[in-house]
Amino acid sequence: MNNGRHDHISDQELLRRYLKEQDRSWLGILLERYTLLLFGVCMKYLKDETQAQDAVQQIFLKVIQEVHKYKIDYFKSWLYTVAKNHCLTVLRDKKRNIPVALTEDSQIAAPEEEPEKETISPELLKDALDALSVEQRQSVILFYLKKKSYQEISASEGYSLLQVKSYIQNGKRNLKLLIQKMLKKAKKENG
Repeated sequence: MNNGRHDHISDQELLRRYLKEQDRSWLGILLERYTLLLFGVCMKYLKDETQAQDAVQQIFLKVIQEVHKYKIDYFKSWLYTVAKNHCLTVLRDKKRNIPVALTEDSQIAAPEEEPEKETISPELLKDALDALSVEQRQSVILFYLKKKSYQEISASEGYSLLQVKSYIQNGKRNLKLLIQKMLKKAKKENG
């Protein structure tokens, strides 16, 4: 703990020093200031102390990896947004109700409606993804596989936030329909 030795240094100055000197101790002092805020935000969304503690650690890592990518005028506000987005992603991943788990695993679970649990090969998933529009495919891959936020996709691809949301929702729905169609076709061909 810094025991108040750096209380006189503003958030902006600590951030400036970190970015200039690449000395993580400056960023550590800055993050230490907001540990309780982060924990509070995580508890608000996740409602579980252990998950909130884990989330704070993950947010710290995310900040270390990404703080240099942004022009941050108000660190506290930016950090709050990062924490909120992280928690929403955790909740979204928990409650994800899409029929096909979009993971980079070699075998992927099929829709639950199927009586026996089928597996979808990476090739089938790739074919289904390839059948989507370019915008939908790119948005779905960035969101589900690369774990990018709407804002990150918007910034990297040049789409508005509304477009990103639409591409992801429509892409997810179309992907489900395409996979179901491909599975039915494969079943007919195989017997």
